[in-house]
Amino acid sequence: MSLDVDQEILEDFLVEAGEILELLSEQLVELEQNPENADLLNAIFRGFHTVKGGAGFLQLDAMVDCCHHAENLFDLLRTGEIKVTAALMDVVLQSLDAVNRMFENVRSGVPPQPADPMIMQKLSNFANVNGTAEPVSAPAQQAAPATQAASTPQPLPESPMSPADDFDLLLQESNTVKPAATAAPGNDLITEEEFDSLMDELHGSTGAPGKNNAAPATPVVSAPPAPASLEDEFENLLDDLQATGQGAFTASPAADNSAVVAPANIPEPPTVTAEQSVTQTVVKATEAANKGAAKPAASKAPAPESNVRVDTRLLDKIMNMVGELVLVRNRLVRLGGSREDEEMSKALGTLDMVTADLQMSVMKTRMQPVKKVFGRFPRLIRDLSRTLKKEIRLELRGEETDLDKNLVEALADPLIHLVRNSVDHGIELPDVREKNGKAREGHVLLSAEQEGDHILLVIQDDGAGMDPEVLRGLAVQRGMLDQEAANRLSDQECFNLIFSAGFSTKEVVSDVSGRGVGMDVVKTKITQLNGTLAIDSVLGQGTRIAIQVPLTLAIMPTLMVILEDQAFALPLVNVNEIFNLDLTTTNVVDGQQVITVRDQALPLFHMKRWLIDGQSYADLPEQGHVVIVTVGTLRAGFVVDQLVGQEEVVIKPLGTILHGTPGLSGATITGDGRIALI
Repeated sequence: MSLDVDQEILEDFLVEAGEILELLSEQLVELEQNPENADLLNAIFRGFHTVKGGAGFLQLDAMVDCCHHAENLFDLLRTGEIKVTAALMDVVLQSLDAVNRMFENVRSGVPPQPADPMIMQKLSNFANVNGTAEPVSAPAQQAAPATQAASTPQPLPESPMSPADDFDLLLQESNTVKPAATAAPGNDLITEEEFDSLMDELHGSTGAPGKNNAAPATPVVSAPPAPASLEDEFENLLDDLQATGQGAFTASPAADNSAVVAPANIPEPPTVTAEQSVTQTVVKATEAANKGAAKPAASKAPAPESNVRVDTRLLDKIMNMVGELVLVRNRLVRLGGSREDEEMSKALGTLDMVTADLQMSVMKTRMQPVKKVFGRFPRLIRDLSRTLKKEIRLELRGEETDLDKNLVEALADPLIHLVRNSVDHGIELPDVREKNGKAREGHVLLSAEQEGDHILLVIQDDGAGMDPEVLRGLAVQRGMLDQEAANRLSDQECFNLIFSAGFSTKEVVSDVSGRGVGMDVVKTKITQLNGTLAIDSVLGQGTRIAIQVPLTLAIMPTLMVILEDQAFALPLVNVNEIFNLDLTTTNVVDGQQVITVRDQALPLFHMKRWLIDGQSYADLPEQGHVVIVTVGTLRAGFVVDQLVGQEEVVIKPLGTILHGTPGLSGATITGDGRIALI
């Protein structure tokens, strides 16, 4: 079963609702820390209301119902009928999770499943704690003037037309100028105060449920309610129009309408039907709104729209075309370098500059702030704190740092694993921290900053840190290393053991961590992104993990090398240093050739033996170019035949035959037209 809706409207809903739901998760966590923030309460209320409106337009009844319950609750919070508590926020966050699950169902093209009835019941229970909660869209009855207090107003007969017919009629009437004879006696135009009062008649007073709305002693227009935006007013009117038999259009007493607009000394107008009453009200309200809107328009024109939504597939296509242009530029630069033509050199220089600017501009269109990932962590920290009974303060820095859209999405899971690991393994229980002379509240820092052509992400905590000796013992105990090999490990290498598959320092497996899987996934994912990992820890003070990834995965600077007659590219972000070495001075440890660089033993690999057919047992040269690279958390030396130099390349995916080959991430075309593996 699939959704039978207009795809263009559905895509607009998915974009808008997706942004709102992401923002709601952050706002709800912030509200728990600042429960008296009225602006935040209003923003959350509008968020649920907007999602409900979009879902209602698409007839997603399950999502509408859940959002409506949450909206009712926040309407009471806004008016102070109930207060924010931890238990209430638990239920609201559960309802948001339910709405997110429905949203994912809609994104997948299937009808959303209703929320858990227990969650809906809990929302209703909180809303009815004082017995005063009413649905947001239900209008509150206006009190009659003092001169009519003795008589009970009788409701008008309901219109035989359906709400949809009523809505079509209202739209038609609102766009048609009515003769003055159809309006109420007196002036055809109404004041702003009268317009606000009419709005109250149409969708109910904005006052808090249960308040005593006493009528004035004389039939004068009452003071307008709290200011609300025209958009909010219109959305509330739509809610009333869509309601069946509950809106103000079918149950508004005639006495109320006459009390608001008719002076006491004017004879009572003839009885009108419900349909005529609504038509007159909307016509006058529309005229007043149009009059009010025309005044500022004459003095200042509205600012033009500066943003436009573009399908990411189109951006990917443009990026691919720019990539092809970069390859052509590289080819022309290579050909022009072999000719002594000054005019050609100038033209190539201009082409190089323009292509670089175009490349950077297109890359920026694919950039997104890393906040899209960071925004998930306040909720994650909040839930983990309650689950693990720890007190944790999360600090976010560099949320506006831009990163390629594909990288932003790919980094979400690794960062979640690392933050969960810091909270579960690093941060101690409050009592333990106090005994160690620390504050009861632990601190977790998540930061991002741009460094050249890459992004540096840091996850740091002030927890217990790691003991290298304990890590060595666990490696021996789990059969990963023998005792002699473990003793040779440096402290840094011991820390890197936590990224090994199946390695965990947790004695008891929990729902949060302890299976030794998450950190291995982190290392694999970061390596696939051509990134690097570095970890440092001080026992008793905390742990710092740094991730370095390129700005984009589409075009990257590389170091071009030659093996035999074939070109290969090494991502420049992974290259640490290059030097020429006498290969006869190397050593062999545990069957692996190693070299010593600045008092550190590094494994040495002859790439020709790996990548060139028929060279598995070729004689080793006495002299060679060695490139020191970082792979994940490890450093190694690669022996190559020739060094070509730095070159920007466009990454092309490998075919199905080579896909998944260890050590290869893609292919490209070099400046001289050859195919090079990356």
